[in-house]
Amino acid sequence: MSKLSRSTRGPKPNFRKTKDGAGMTAAGVKKYRAQNPGSKLKTAVTGKVKPGSKAAKRRKAFCARSKNWTGERGKAARARWKC
Repeated sequence: MSKLSRSTRGPKPNFRKTKDGAGMTAAGVKKYRAQNPGSKLKTAVTGKVKPGSKAAKRRKAFCARSKNWTGERGKAARARWKC
């Protein structure tokens, strides 16, 4: 199994740059899932969500899990998720 490139450059980068909110791009998630069949990896919940919906629960879980992320990329990712 080949490892997913941590690139933030090129026509379809796998990860966002820190200034763009960090985290994986849709293209990166697609490549990861192709390399890891059965994976349930999804992209960030960035839009408006209904309270109690699956997306709202994913956001709440991510925010709780990442509350101690103090680095530049961690802060950018949390801002993208609207934590």
